[in-house]
Amino acid sequence: MKLKSLITPYLGFIYLFFYIPIIVLIVYSFNNAQYSLLWHGFTWQWYSELFIDTDLWIAAYHSLALGIAAATLATMIGTLASVSIYRYRFLGRPILNALVFILILSPEIVIGVSLITLFTICNVPLGFISLLLSHTSFCIPFVIVTLYSRLVSFDKNIFEAAKDLGANDRLILTRIILPLLWQALLASWLLSFTLSLDDVIISYFVAGPEFEILPLKIYSMVRSGIKPEINALCTVLFAITFILVGLSQLALRKKA
Repeated sequence: MKLKSLITPYLGFIYLFFYIPIIVLIVYSFNNAQYSLLWHGFTWQWYSELFIDTDLWIAAYHSLALGIAAATLATMIGTLASVSIYRYRFLGRPILNALVFILILSPEIVIGVSLITLFTICNVPLGFISLLLSHTSFCIPFVIVTLYSRLVSFDKNIFEAAKDLGANDRLILTRIILPLLWQALLASWLLSFTLSLDDVIISYFVAGPEFEILPLKIYSMVRSGIKPEINALCTVLFAITFILVGLSQLALRKKA
């Protein structure tokens, strides 16, 4: 009984530890001072400057387009890969399954150096294509793990019954597996989109000079000092993330 009474304060402390830095960032995005950390009054100035910064909006558009494309490709490829690993027995299947986890655990700097080496050897121009290939490649393992964990919970008798009724592999995939996986597919897409939108290290290696994305733009701005405009930008990104999480929860909520 005594242990249960400590759960609420403990969880409250953990959540405060997570969210206090974000709250401070949001508050200082309204501070009427450019370099001072002291409160000088409330202002909307930094949001006004943020929304008229053309270069920043171009970088944001590039990041959104890249994130949507990479998340879609990674989800499509990861879906086929996870279904193949789950349903079929083939040579090298255990090794392929292990390689997925190795890619997840590999340091990003190793992946970034390996990708830039590969692109240089293959004469792939640095820019949108190199970023798309890179972001898709490091998102695919997360999609496979997410979908595979959902697939192993299925009753395999469903697929046997479908085969007895004359369904081929294509019908089983489109009429049974995908409808049962739609929640995990949405979660995988959102996870891939977030990973793509947030990546700095791998993007630093494979991004070209003509295609600037938002994480690298913020990184270059922070190197000269944290300005209130950056706080305003991070607040907007946090609000977008909050909305996406809310929409995903609404979509995943089970109907009574």
